Amino acid sequence: MPPESDLLGELLPRLTRLSAVLTRSPVIEDAQRAAGAALDRPGIGVLTALRLAARPMRIGEIAENQQVAGPHVTRTVTGLEQRGMVHRVTDPDDQRARLVELTDEGAAAADRYVQTVFGFFTDAMAEWSAEDQRTLGLLLGRLVDDIAARLATP
Repeated sequence: MPPESDLLGELLPRLTRLSAVLTRSPVIEDAQRAAGAALDRPGIGVLTALRLAARPMRIGEIAENQQVAGPHVTRTVTGLEQRGMVHRVTDPDDQRARLVELTDEGAAAADRYVQTVFGFFTDAMAEWSAEDQRTLGLLLGRLVDDIAARLATP
């Protein structure tokens, strides 16, 4: 086997295990409960994307962020809008376009969700050095960016 297969032989099982551990853990459900709004995963995903972006976003931007199709985000945003968690505003750069913006209620729910998830990871890495935490953040960000770029290229 070529040397890169050794890396994949170590990395792939760990990524698979991480996915399984997080999927089967109560972390996401606990965070959804902490959000306090009986939100489903798509709904909390939209709120979180908007909160972390710290600015209003177009539907297409949210869809790209969530790696889903625009119509899915449109339905989710409509539901969140009916619940008073987001509202649509005119894009100042293009009067024909609309942006999705958090309301105070939506921002508060997103904050509670994010704080619960961050708290979990902070506790899990409590004994890691600051350098190890930074390194993980940099490398994980790079991996996600490279994978997203590769998937975006036909």
